[in-house]
Amino acid sequence: MKELELKYGCNPNQTPASLFMRDGSDLPLRVLNGRPGYINFLDAFNAWQLVREAEEATGVVCATSFKHVSPTSAALGKPLSEDLKRATFTDDIAGLDKSPIACAYARARGTDRLSSFGDWIALSTTCDETCASLIKREVSDGIIAPSYTPEALAILKEKRKGNYNVVEIDPTYVPREEETKDVFGVTFKQGHNNIKLEASILEDIVTANKELPQDAKDDLLVALIALKYTQSNSVAFAFDGQTIGIGAGQQSRIHCTRLAASKADTWFLRQCPQVLNLPFLDSVARPVRDNVIDAYINKNEEDVTADGIWQKYFSVRPEPLTDVQKQEWLSTRANVSLASDAFFPFADNIERAARSGVKYVVQAGGSVRDADVTAAADAHNMVMVMNGVRLFHH
Repeated sequence: MKELELKYGCNPNQTPASLFMRDGSDLPLRVLNGRPGYINFLDAFNAWQLVREAEEATGVVCATSFKHVSPTSAALGKPLSEDLKRATFTDDIAGLDKSPIACAYARARGTDRLSSFGDWIALSTTCDETCASLIKREVSDGIIAPSYTPEALAILKEKRKGNYNVVEIDPTYVPREEETKDVFGVTFKQGHNNIKLEASILEDIVTANKELPQDAKDDLLVALIALKYTQSNSVAFAFDGQTIGIGAGQQSRIHCTRLAASKADTWFLRQCPQVLNLPFLDSVARPVRDNVIDAYINKNEEDVTADGIWQKYFSVRPEPLTDVQKQEWLSTRANVSLASDAFFPFADNIERAARSGVKYVVQAGGSVRDADVTAAADAHNMVMVMNGVRLFHH
């Protein structure tokens, strides 16, 4: 296929819209179902690159949940604990443990469920029936993968009244070395970002503590690769083979760190007993549960435990989650990893990261305050890598 007509551009008024190859060759994809739009494909192409590179770097299948040109999370296909299954609403998925790619998506989708609402999915390997069954019940715009089993494709084609977007990408496709982009009628040109993020870039450890285990290396690589396809500035927290909090698109990297840390804290708190055992009414839909859980943890606009409100969601009134209870649960965390898309300009980032259990850090370095940042990491017995790699993405 030489050209694919899109539903519309970034907005419905931006028509016509299409995909084509500048050299006139065939597109490296097929639309198996639905009619994707412009932003759908921006998500799809960046998401596909992320999962492909993460699998190449770690040797483990990967999935990502993308929303408006940034990942909400990326995750390797590792089995989930029983509590994590409950926290991600996947404890009833038959055969989940036997499907690494389904485990990967369960983790990715379950990290930041509010942001993942209406996501675009990318899988580094074949979408199987188990993964498709998980996807079917989530609110999602579409998926890109190198292949689908017949059973998985049949399930996905039933989604959204038969209009769910399913894209098959040619896994052997390699983009041109040079890429261009038009903005305001002016053409930009640059080399494709071919930087290879692999274990060798984690060798320059600048802290006194130099013990960097394999699990931490995998976490740092997943976080770095996610940042490569996240809108700058950006910071990612990772744990147990997945990113657990991404702060993106902020002018300040300190704000990125605070945002990512807050999301990571919420991810951990979703697994505490008080949250896992919230007595939801059977009538409360999954997206509403996500909102209520976030409000319960973070004390948002609505006090969901207040009289006259809790009755909408719960069979009995739950006790509020106190700051002391939250701190007690969060104090049990350890060995969290953190990656930045560039250098840390201030030690504040390290201080905030330490409060969220960060043990391992990778950042570019090159700031006039590198010594201050390293000293802060040493004060918390962290392991910090300065790899000189900038990952700005716009």
